[in-house]
Amino acid sequence: MKKSTFLFLAIILFYSNMNAQLKPVKYNDGNQILNGLSIKASKKSNHNPGILMLPAWKGIDNASKEIAQNLSKLGYTVFIADIYGEGNYPKDNAEAGKQAGFYKKNYEAYQKRINLALQELIKSGANADNIVAIGYCFGGTGVLEAARGHLNVKGVVSFHGGLGKDASRSTEPITAKVLICHGADDPNVKAEEITAFQQEMRDTKADWQMIYYANAVHSFTNPEAGNDNSKGAAYNPVAAKRSFEHLQLFLSEVLKK
Repeated sequence: MKKSTFLFLAIILFYSNMNAQLKPVKYNDGNQILNGLSIKASKKSNHNPGILMLPAWKGIDNASKEIAQNLSKLGYTVFIADIYGEGNYPKDNAEAGKQAGFYKKNYEAYQKRINLALQELIKSGANADNIVAIGYCFGGTGVLEAARGHLNVKGVVSFHGGLGKDASRSTEPITAKVLICHGADDPNVKAEEITAFQQEMRDTKADWQMIYYANAVHSFTNPEAGNDNSKGAAYNPVAAKRSFEHLQLFLSEVLKK
């Protein structure tokens, strides 16, 4: 191979790898600075499918970054949202619970932060009418709020997320398709919450599905969650693999590639 040809291929490979890297994106909610991450699809597409990712209650973590990179390789442009913003990142579970609790209670503020991230995903190149929102734990609750708030997403996928909403809130039609990936032994989501959620889906005439994973508790997709189910949160590699496969099936049905 000629040196010039080799150099040309090396440059192409270099820029291809650059495009597949997570890039920091600074954006704002009024005076609050937010720091998201964006990654381009590694494959070109006429339809530019996008995925908005809402991370768990401690914010953007290693698990969300790895999943975003894997989705990029499958041909999706991904944006990982920053819900809390600079100066508000939780240092421990107690702070995370307090921060997440605020947005669960003040759901309109949560929907606004989600929508701001959605706009950043569109700016990064995703087709505004060809997007799915996915979320983990607290982020799983968030994608349901995206559906309830009628954000412009074709579907939402919740992994080990909270399912409930305040009973005093009105129930409106949900047009986004819904997939719930749920640990069968998750102690954080009570039976009555599941029952209420499923009734909400029926009342809103949603196109929904809920998949249970055996021997799985909260955080079953996160390798950093440990492996002790008795703690209520633990990694389950079988459930993680199956749920990612179910995500891919859902995406292939809902989004154009």
